[in-house]
Amino acid sequence: MRMGKSLSACNLYLLLVFTAGAMPAVSAAAQTSNSYILRYEALHHPVRAQSGMVSSQNALSTEVGRDILAKGGNAIDAAVAVGFSLAVTLPRAGNLGGGGFMMVHIAKTNETVAIDYRGTAPMSASASDFISAEGKVDRSLSKLGFTASTVPGTVAGLYEAHQRWGKLPWKTLLTGAIRQAQQGITVSEDLSWAIAAKAPVLKANTESLQTFFKAGGELYQAGDTLQRKALAKTLNLIADKGRAGFYLGSVARQIAREMKAHGGFIREQDLADYQAVVKTPLATEYRGHSVLTMPPPAGGIHLVQMLNMLEAYPLENYGHNSANTLHILAEVMKRAYAFRAKYLGDPAFVEVPVNWLAGKTLAASQVKTLDMQRATPVAEIAPSSPAELQESADTTHYSIMDSEGNVVSNTYTLSASFGSGVTIAGTGILMNNQINNFALLYGVPGASGARASFANSLQGGKRTKSTQTPVIVFKDQQPLLATGTPGGRRIITTMLQIISNVVDHKMNIADATHAPRIFHGWAKDELEYEPGISPDTLNLLKRRGHILKQGATMGSVQSVMWNGHHFSGASDPRRPGASTLGYH
Repeated sequence: MRMGKSLSACNLYLLLVFTAGAMPAVSAAAQTSNSYILRYEALHHPVRAQSGMVSSQNALSTEVGRDILAKGGNAIDAAVAVGFSLAVTLPRAGNLGGGGFMMVHIAKTNETVAIDYRGTAPMSASASDFISAEGKVDRSLSKLGFTASTVPGTVAGLYEAHQRWGKLPWKTLLTGAIRQAQQGITVSEDLSWAIAAKAPVLKANTESLQTFFKAGGELYQAGDTLQRKALAKTLNLIADKGRAGFYLGSVARQIAREMKAHGGFIREQDLADYQAVVKTPLATEYRGHSVLTMPPPAGGIHLVQMLNMLEAYPLENYGHNSANTLHILAEVMKRAYAFRAKYLGDPAFVEVPVNWLAGKTLAASQVKTLDMQRATPVAEIAPSSPAELQESADTTHYSIMDSEGNVVSNTYTLSASFGSGVTIAGTGILMNNQINNFALLYGVPGASGARASFANSLQGGKRTKSTQTPVIVFKDQQPLLATGTPGGRRIITTMLQIISNVVDHKMNIADATHAPRIFHGWAKDELEYEPGISPDTLNLLKRRGHILKQGATMGSVQSVMWNGHHFSGASDPRRPGASTLGYH
């Protein structure tokens, strides 16, 4: 737009708009108003850049990823670097001793693939190992200590991605994490708080006590320097030897030795046999957008289910977080989670009816059961005996796009915050507690309590089901949005709301991320909501029969978008320390 000699002559009222990360645009009001005040329609504004972008839950790790882009690396290279860095900067979730799921779009071949690097059950473990004499799950064994860990997949997953699509040398990608571990990082208030909150678990393990506390068990305070020299040594081995530096040799022997000495189940053969699995993503069309996400045992199939149902309703007309919109969101959530309880598991071990679950026909049949004026009680939604697991919210996600058009959306976890609390002596590796995510009561003689589906029962080599749901959204066959979040059982529903906010309500990614969220997990008649939803709206939901509960914040969404001209991104404010940085 060409401006005249004086602003008053232009008769201009600038109202700058960010829509789905677009450039600031002049509104229609600019052509008629006599005001000279500059104003913006959006409450929150994305970070913007021209050559690439990284969004993660820790600013120090985001910097590592951004620096890899600046060195000429692609999104896959940056994803590897961020993954290793988060093991240093965000030990509650970032890891070498856990596992996860990665979505990758490769611009050169125009293909999108899914990498499953979820942990596997050790071959010697069985459900009966975790059942008490009274026939109940002994959570002190499935949640804590050496018995709680599955075989870690993170190093294998990151290595697999780099071997297929990386540009920079493998060793280069670990330099940032090695430097952070060797020289130390400045402890943030959030990290100090997290360690203090998990102190009883961490202090129960001698190596974790020495790693995460000062001499005498004194807590690290904000501003202190936390060094991880044992972890730096392990990272150097992985940098030199690739995946063999973790799954074979001295590190693998030490993991197996420690496990055997303390009653754990992981053996050297379990580590040597571990493989990340490259899969075809799940996909669905949602109002002119293609949504691609992780197949089972991840949570993507139930995001697809919810989107397929949601498409039947004019949410844009209802309005964002209106009573009608929230009612429909809650109803599709509880239905999808009912199917999740019964069918989701590792497809290498059980038949998961993916085509049926993800189909538009099933969605249409479910829509017929919805009533706009009545909340459907859980008891009326099959299966009728809820047996869902309480999955930890302490996962983490990062999203990356580069100037070539490559995209990574990656979610990985130790399961609970700081996992099992076990650090393998001499390695700095903090282990996961994903055994607890199996349906341990299934099929155990004499066991009592709620029983989940056979689909998620414990078997050696099996991957437990997960709510992790990394997502890439396409528009006109081009990547538009990479997004994901931690949050346990609230991951899938958070992704539903982010996609709806962007597609249905035309929000920029920052506004879409900041907006209050709801959650319904089907296991009980309770609609959870974050602060910020209108009391009037909540009263309307009560009249429809929803049982409301105000809860804590949900998730930590990390997103990057590309609108054909530039990148925009946003880090969720719900957890401190997250950061989105662009490469210019």
